[in-house]
Amino acid sequence: MERKVKIGMVQTECSNVPSQNMDYTVAQIRKLASAGAQVIVLQELFRSLYFCDIESYDNFGLAESIPGPSTDFLGKLAGELGVVIVASLFEKRAEGLYHNTTAVLNADGSYLGKYRKMHIPDDPGYYEKFYFTPGDLGYKVFDTKYGKIGVLICWDQWYPEAARITTLMGADFLVYPTAIGWALHQDKRTNELQYNAWQSVMKGHSVANGIPVVAVNRTGIEGDMQFWGGSFITNAFGNVEFQAAHLEESVSIQTIDLNLSDYYRTHWPFLRDRRIDSYNLIEKRFID
Repeated sequence: MERKVKIGMVQTECSNVPSQNMDYTVAQIRKLASAGAQVIVLQELFRSLYFCDIESYDNFGLAESIPGPSTDFLGKLAGELGVVIVASLFEKRAEGLYHNTTAVLNADGSYLGKYRKMHIPDDPGYYEKFYFTPGDLGYKVFDTKYGKIGVLICWDQWYPEAARITTLMGADFLVYPTAIGWALHQDKRTNELQYNAWQSVMKGHSVANGIPVVAVNRTGIEGDMQFWGGSFITNAFGNVEFQAAHLEESVSIQTIDLNLSDYYRTHWPFLRDRRIDSYNLIEKRFID
C-alpha cells in the first residue's frame, strides 16, 4: 500500500508583532494547502522574534495557554483546509511556569496534544533556561490522518536518545521545529562547520532509525544573530531530499515515502541488532 505524505515547511523571517507573524504564517499555510501539502510544519516559536537572545521578564507576556487561542484558531484552519499543522508555541502552564511547546492539530481540526521541549539550552544568544521549564510529558508521537508524527524541538536535535525513543514509540517520521543561527561576527568557515554539524546529526538519527526527518528553521537577522534557514527533509536513510536556502524565506513541499522505512530497516537492520541488555550505562551522566 502506498504511504506517501506531502510535507509543507514554512521557513520565514519574523517581526516583533505577533499578530503580523500569525497572519503571514496563515497565508503560507493556505498557500501550501492549495498546492497539496498534507502536513505543514512551522518553525520554532513562529509567533514572535526569537526572544531568548536576552533575559527579559517582559517576554513572558508572549506566552499563552495550550490548548488556547492559537491552537483554537489553527485547529479551525486545519479542519477547513484538511491538513495537519505542527505549531511551536510559548506555553504558559501556570503563573510563573512556562514551556517551549509544540501542538499538533489534526486534519479534522481536532487538537491532538502537545510536546514540551525536553532539552533546554543556555548559551550566549540562547538563554532558554531563563524562560522554559524542561518538558515533563515525556516523548510524544501523534497519530494523525497522514501518519504518526514524532515531535521534537530544536536543541532536542543533538540527542540521539530522543530520536531513538520517539522512533521506538512508533513514529513514522520525526519533525523538529527549530530556531538556530550564526552569530553575525562569525567567519564563513565556522558557519559551514556549525550548519553541517546540525544537519549531520539529524541525518544520523534518520539513518540509525530508518526514518524520515523534517527540520524547519527560521531565517532572517534578529539582534546579533543570522538565523541560518536551511530547512531540510531526509528520506528514511538520511539522504537529503530537499534543503532550503539559508538567507531567504522558503515555503516548500516535499513528498516522503513512509514505506521506505521497512525497506531500509530490512536491509540495514539496526533495530534488530540493538543490544538492549547492554545499554543501562546510558542512564549515567558520565562513567568515571
